[in-house]
Amino acid sequence: MENCKQIFLHGLESSSLGYKGKYFSQKFKEMMVPDFTGSLAKRMRKLENLAENVKDLVLVGSSFGGLMATQYTQANPLKVRKLILLAPALNFAEFSPPVTKLKVPAKLIIGSQDSVTPPKVVIPLAQSTFENIEIFICEDDHSLRKTFDSLDWQELLK
Repeated sequence: MENCKQIFLHGLESSSLGYKGKYFSQKFKEMMVPDFTGSLAKRMRKLENLAENVKDLVLVGSSFGGLMATQYTQANPLKVRKLILLAPALNFAEFSPPVTKLKVPAKLIIGSQDSVTPPKVVIPLAQSTFENIEIFICEDDHSLRKTFDSLDWQELLK
């Protein structure tokens, strides 16, 4: 596990067997694609354990997984190299941006028709959280089904 640098964090009601989890398991064999269940605190404990001896992390977080990736980075900024946030649930009641913006580079990909993590709510939260953030708004909904396969994952994960 120490050499693992990429972890995919699925959404609240998804798993490693969801579309994105299967995609990463098949196309990026080196990526960890664990399952998370339970409360945010329980999920965060599992992520902390998985990443305990890992540095230079690239975290890909989808929806609730995006919230997890962001919170992990707030707690461990020196361990994370980059975040890729897919419709991140930064609008979750327990989340608030840090006092000082995180320097870790982040890419946020969100659908213009996302009603679960509305761009007009999530984007300002992301901009308040990250100093170095690229935002991509696509013609899609929360699942990003139209967009996900067309993303250049080789480039994004570098």
